[in-house]
Amino acid sequence: MFPSADHEAWLGEQLRLQLDFGRRFPHPDGGAAWLRSDGTPDLERPVHTWITARMAHVYSLGHLAGIDGCGALADTALAGLTGRLEDGEHGGWFASSEDTTKSAYAHAFVLLAASTALVADRPGARDLLERAAGVLDTRFLTDAGLYAERWDAAWTDLEDYRGVNANMHAVEATLAAYDATGERRFLDRAVHIADTVTGWAGTNDWRVPEHFDTDWQPMLAHHLRQPDHPFEPYGATVGHGLEWSRLLLTVAAAEGGDRTAAATSLFDRAVADGWAVDGHEGFVYTTDWEGSPVVADRMHWVLCEAICAAAALGRSTGDSRYDDLVALWWQDAATHWIDPANGSWAHQLARDLTPSDTVWSGRPDLYHSVHAVLLPRLPLWPTAASVLRNAR
Repeated sequence: MFPSADHEAWLGEQLRLQLDFGRRFPHPDGGAAWLRSDGTPDLERPVHTWITARMAHVYSLGHLAGIDGCGALADTALAGLTGRLEDGEHGGWFASSEDTTKSAYAHAFVLLAASTALVADRPGARDLLERAAGVLDTRFLTDAGLYAERWDAAWTDLEDYRGVNANMHAVEATLAAYDATGERRFLDRAVHIADTVTGWAGTNDWRVPEHFDTDWQPMLAHHLRQPDHPFEPYGATVGHGLEWSRLLLTVAAAEGGDRTAAATSLFDRAVADGWAVDGHEGFVYTTDWEGSPVVADRMHWVLCEAICAAAALGRSTGDSRYDDLVALWWQDAATHWIDPANGSWAHQLARDLTPSDTVWSGRPDLYHSVHAVLLPRLPLWPTAASVLRNAR
């Protein structure tokens, strides 16, 4: 059963609660501060580009949804991206206020933020979008048509590691840029990356290989001794299988194709490997390449992506089993993850569903949880930003 008899109204209230919880994110020096569990900014932590961009994105969505004050907060986050986090000398964006490396992951979120902000008619969004797209294509794009991972500040040293996580978020970002601008090149990029990664997963029992060398050869033992890495964990990341499932359906809706079979395979593998496989409710974080749990702690973003993917498959197929899973996972969220007082989500729980912070401390941003309460209510295409704008 859903957490409320009127689930649509409950989701709308959850969106408002979350965006109210996060209102204290502006850092006095610019950008978005890391939020503690009570929503206060942790000013001792660096300001991260990816968090700042995510906050620009979700508060632009909040503005489009008609929630008071969100437009100004989106502008504050955007000012962080065009201020202290942007490299005025060499171009591009620093990873954080204390890390001058430049990652495709962070740049993808800058592109996403700018695209959503453009739809929301925020000042400077178009110029930011063009700069972010230009840096991604001139600095990160490889001959394989996928994005490399990380440069130094001066663009002189590109590390050999290649990662799927950054490319996954680049798919989301380029889809958003296509929707915001109508430029086909962005859709073509998303399609190529999505089809490439789908091919890799399809030959790996639908577990997505995450880590590659400079020649895009998989490194299946990467971080074997650091399996709980927050961005590059060892093995298969259950949440990414779910996230790719939803993204494939979005790519198909944007392009006019059909990727339902691959999306279903990714979803079914992730659920079979991840959901309640160790005698406790919830999704494990990672598994080995045979599907056995490696990191059994639960991450909020995995549950969020499960809800979004199940809702997308239900919308695409009409199969009621996905509605049942959405209901089951919302009950899990309401019981274990969501603070009923303010709508914020815990970011990590141990396998016995007690609080944990070995990977994520506090509640640094709202990206996944805002998507969970918003995307299942909307069509797969166009993007949430355009749907909200068109409904105004």
